[in-house]
Amino acid sequence: MRLHRNTARRAASTLAACAALLLVVPSASADTDANSDKGTPGSAGLGDPLFPLSGNGGYRVSHTRLDLDWQAPKTAFPAVATIEAVATQSLSRFDLDFAGNTLGRVLVDGKPAQAVRDGDELVVTPGHTLRKGRSFKVRVEYTADPTLMRHRDDAIEDYGWIPTPDGTVVYPQPNGTQLLFPSNDHPSVRFPVTVSVTAPDDVQAVAAGRLTGRDRAGAGRTRWTYESRDPVAGQLVQFAVGHYEVLTSRGPDGVTIRDAVPPDLVARTAEFRALTAEHLRWLSERLGPYPFSTYGLLVAHTDLGVALESQTLSLIPEGDLTGDRVSAERNMVHELTHQWFGDSVALAQWSDLWLSEGHARYYERLYSESHGGDGFEAKMKDAYRQHDLWRRDYGPPAAPTEPNLFKRMRYDGSALVLYALRAEVGDTDFGRIERAWVALNRGRAASTLDYIHLASAVAGRDLGPFLHAWLYDAKTPPMPGHPDWVVDPVPPATP
Repeated sequence: MRLHRNTARRAASTLAACAALLLVVPSASADTDANSDKGTPGSAGLGDPLFPLSGNGGYRVSHTRLDLDWQAPKTAFPAVATIEAVATQSLSRFDLDFAGNTLGRVLVDGKPAQAVRDGDELVVTPGHTLRKGRSFKVRVEYTADPTLMRHRDDAIEDYGWIPTPDGTVVYPQPNGTQLLFPSNDHPSVRFPVTVSVTAPDDVQAVAAGRLTGRDRAGAGRTRWTYESRDPVAGQLVQFAVGHYEVLTSRGPDGVTIRDAVPPDLVARTAEFRALTAEHLRWLSERLGPYPFSTYGLLVAHTDLGVALESQTLSLIPEGDLTGDRVSAERNMVHELTHQWFGDSVALAQWSDLWLSEGHARYYERLYSESHGGDGFEAKMKDAYRQHDLWRRDYGPPAAPTEPNLFKRMRYDGSALVLYALRAEVGDTDFGRIERAWVALNRGRAASTLDYIHLASAVAGRDLGPFLHAWLYDAKTPPMPGHPDWVVDPVPPATP
């Protein structure tokens, strides 16, 4: 990606917006098919360079409701997804991202629609054209398979439905929402979600959002209903079934802290969970107010190798909170930081992941340094030493390949970019950039280029060449203020 020649002009414009703290919303794209009598198909994907078929074109999701009739661990169960949407073009047909699971009926506005599976796409043809601007409702009946998961050879490893001894949790990142329910599965696409789970009385259903209903649902069964207060990307949805205790407390600035913990882990994790309020205070001092009204941890009986920043309810494997305090706090601060970077401010496309994981790793290590952990500078010096090798094997920070998306470069390698930026502009301007980023972009998706423009505006100079070199070049630039730092030679690639 090349920098725009008018960076200075854009920076000035961004600075004006920053001063006013206005929410910038991208304008809708033009619709070339608005006057078509027959309509045209919506695109099968949003064209993301890493996941071209993720998301769908031709409509905007306004709400998704899931009705799940949970039965028992690792047992298929009836499910319904109801998607409310608005056509953004005149639609003859449209796609949903949906993989695996057994498909049942598909209705559009209460009438049967043709539905054909094409790989991970569900192609739906309604009985009539959906005119541009029209609201419509899609009901997909299916049999959910709570053993359905996929594997990646990076930090994510297994994702999708994650079985636990007494139920399940879900891990949708990066493109696993389609394994859970039909959706518009892209990190830039967000919508309010209602999760309603009917389950046996001896287990509990937990989900991100506010509990709005707990009702009898026949002999021996209870229906739990949760509503998200803010739109959420599919990769950040969370719901779980199993034996849990829900523990609530009051955090700073009126934030409600709500943890869901297996009964046998309540006492063992209490010391660590009590630290969330302090983590919220520490991050809020640096980034501005926490962007949601609730936060908490879903502690799960699972040996997952990585936690997940599910919006307002981070999924934490039990091992992350039953070890030493330094490691536990690093994991907790990492996932909490994501609520600002990646959750509140979403990714415009997957190559922007460095903005999410890099910030989470940056603040995790900054916090850890002052709370008994390793020195931050030493960790960044080590990352600098390996940066050329990571650039070759995993792609530069903002230019990943799909198989290497969640490799080391997106974590310590991307935190190093922020470390270099702070060294270049100074602590004061760096702090201003960070607070302006989360304030201006709260509740919307933003890109790497947006970050470059905003950083330039706040610093009062064009940071495009500096950040472009750090984010895209094949070779690691010199580290400001550290002429003694050196990069290891890169060995020849293995044939």
